[in-house]
Amino acid sequence: MPAPHSFSIPLPYLRQIAELVRTLGVDPVAWLEPLGLTLAGLERAAEAVPFATFERLIVDAMTLTREPALGLLVGQRLQVQTHGGLGYAALSAGSVRQALTLMETFTRARFSLIDLRIEDGDRRRDEVRVQVAETRELGGLQRPILEAVIMSTKNILDAITLGACRLASVAFPFEAPTYTALAHQMLGCPIRYRASWSGYTLPRRVLDTPLRTADPTALREAVRICERELELLAANETLAGRVRRLLLEGPHGFPSLEVVARLLHLTPRTLHRRLVAEGTSFRQLLEAVRHRLAIEHLKVDQFSLEEIAHRLGYTDFANFRRAFKRWEAVPPSVYRARLG
Repeated sequence: MPAPHSFSIPLPYLRQIAELVRTLGVDPVAWLEPLGLTLAGLERAAEAVPFATFERLIVDAMTLTREPALGLLVGQRLQVQTHGGLGYAALSAGSVRQALTLMETFTRARFSLIDLRIEDGDRRRDEVRVQVAETRELGGLQRPILEAVIMSTKNILDAITLGACRLASVAFPFEAPTYTALAHQMLGCPIRYRASWSGYTLPRRVLDTPLRTADPTALREAVRICERELELLAANETLAGRVRRLLLEGPHGFPSLEVVARLLHLTPRTLHRRLVAEGTSFRQLLEAVRHRLAIEHLKVDQFSLEEIAHRLGYTDFANFRRAFKRWEAVPPSVYRARLG
């Protein structure tokens, strides 16, 4: 089970990025070395990477390769078999609708930075919207991650329908990049930038068409594998771990004790009592999350100290400085300077 400050990312995804970096003419050793990682270690590593480390890996990959369309190129490499049990479940599904439902249910067990949500409430529309929602603020990773996810989804749909189900349109919330022509070519559909949502639309008429790759027996086994992955995640997660995850996943600051309790279907008093029984408290968990995120932000060196304080929920920089000195015995400016 990944630590609360990490997110689940199966190793095949990291290996695919490393191979793409190599293909683009950069030695992956030079890409990994600044973060203390090696290719051999990547093969043996646990299936979790701290968000700040992953963020640095992607930013460095784009810088070293000088390839702004890295997200699309990564997504192109992620074929259906790369997604493990989820990929095989989609490949064995009886229809596109069933495959999308499986992806909606199990995607976060594979890559917890995003959720897939099927929006099919208006049956009068000729298209169905599939939203790709961020589960935490992605910052500078928003563009490459959303592009990679949507591109890899296109690959899955191409594989299970033998090319019969094409994306009708794609929406991205960010500005149009310099490589819009390439994006249109790779995604094969109209793209809307600066949209209020992120995701894609599909023709409704193809959703319930039987798939030639359907295999009920293989589907049952693949779903069991996906369910076991989710059960393992849930079984190994303490209440404190669930609270930490909710604190980390809040897209706009940290949720309060009352909000966290409501999300966990508990009263604030019960949540407090159960956390005390686990040897902690909401205040201690929030403090630990702020400490960890502060360290990660300082290592990445993407934000000023004032910006880090704001992102961690401090309205007064002096309060952040005092808290950091309590954690590390030195002010954040000194800690950052020591990182070199």
